Amino acid sequence: MKSLLSSAALVAGGFLAGAALMHSQQGAQTQRFPQFENSDVKVWKSVVYPKQPLTMHRHDHGRVIIALRGGTMKIVEQGGATESHVWDSGKAYWLPANAPGTTHADVNAGTEPIEVMVVELKKDR
Repeated sequence: MKSLLSSAALVAGGFLAGAALMHSQQGAQTQRFPQFENSDVKVWKSVVYPKQPLTMHRHDHGRVIIALRGGTMKIVEQGGATESHVWDSGKAYWLPANAPGTTHADVNAGTEPIEVMVVELKKDR
């Protein structure tokens, strides 16, 4: 009987932990977390949740993307054109400056959050 109760307690505990994780992700929002900035670079961490794109923005300089938690990111330009980037966890990628006068939104095309560290150069021209 003790064994059955212990098993039931483990299952219930696992269920509660899973429910807590789902609840915490549902309340989370896509956002940027500034890390540091100097005269050469600006660094931030972005967490992009599914169905919660980053607002329209632009990058005047090239940048390195370091995928902490990878996934497929769709870059949606203001005119509707899209491109997809598959970022593997632990790998780094280069993205050039945006074309003048354009903006885009970053859309997580997956079902799990994407976390990236962005290192944007200030003197790449």
